[in-house]
Amino acid sequence: MALLILAHPYYAQSIANKAIVNELVKTYPNLEVRDIFQLYPDYQIDVSAEQQALLRHDTIILQYPMFWFNMPAILKLWFDQVFTYQFAYGSQGDKLKGKQVIISMTIGQKEIQMVNDQENLIDSFLKSVQHSIQYTQMKLSGTFLLYNVSPISNKTASEIKLEATEHSHQILKHLAQV
Repeated sequence: MALLILAHPYYAQSIANKAIVNELVKTYPNLEVRDIFQLYPDYQIDVSAEQQALLRHDTIILQYPMFWFNMPAILKLWFDQVFTYQFAYGSQGDKLKGKQVIISMTIGQKEIQMVNDQENLIDSFLKSVQHSIQYTQMKLSGTFLLYNVSPISNKTASEIKLEATEHSHQILKHLAQV
């Protein structure tokens, strides 16, 4: 059984994230979805409820859009508050040890725009999430990136939905192997 942490402040207007989540829910049995922005629009996260959700599952999917080369603020706050000392780290903080994490991120820009001469900007951006996963003794089992899904991408909503559905099928295929 898997847990999907959805962190999209504008989910109602999203095309790609909504298509990904809808396809995962439709296809993956018993997927628990926690839309943390809907649950906590005031940013008052119920730490105990979130920790209990994490404990119920062996696989965690983080679903979110890239916001200004970072994760949405609600997801950062979720990490800060939920991954507590002696729960996620510390001498007795092994509650997340061995859990599999899948990152699924949508990016409005084209992939080519995320690379410069010195570095792949997305690789740089993902380091903090990857290190957080490692620090809590979880295992990053896959990273799935969907580029060029901004409303200004010159793609139709149907094209974005199709790409997002294909993206979710890649995640589902990966889940079958985890």
